[in-house]
Amino acid sequence: MSAKQEPSVWHGFKAFLMRGNVVDLAVAVVIGAAFTNIVNSVVKGLINPLVGAIGTQNLDHYSSCLQAPCAVNADGSVKTGVPILWGTVIGATLTFVITAAVVYFLMVLPMSKYLARQEARKRARMGAQEVVDVTELEVLKEIRDALLAQRGTQRDTR
Repeated sequence: MSAKQEPSVWHGFKAFLMRGNVVDLAVAVVIGAAFTNIVNSVVKGLINPLVGAIGTQNLDHYSSCLQAPCAVNADGSVKTGVPILWGTVIGATLTFVITAAVVYFLMVLPMSKYLARQEARKRARMGAQEVVDVTELEVLKEIRDALLAQRGTQRDTR
């Protein structure tokens, strides 16, 4: 009686973890978390002071009142009225754009240039290999033709 054994839950879990994309995703999350600190420090330590030199570093205080009188507590909760907190939206949008620019110019652009150089080197090596292969093929054809010509002249002299 040989019943086909079903894989255990442990084996299924192990197979799931050993897939390449799960490990790659875990590495990406860890690297992303570490890179977030770098991006945040660049934004807070470099970009925000530059923006603050032009205007203000904190746009959260800019708002308009849709229904007067508007009063907002220090924690951001609304006391009275209907305030439109457009400064918060602009601040979040500006932070997103600045963060995206920092990520692009400090990570994506240099990495894509590096990968393009690696690909060009790989193509150059492959091109050199093709030239060697073609040259070997040409030499072998010449040897074959010389042997055939030699056989032909030997048959003629017999």
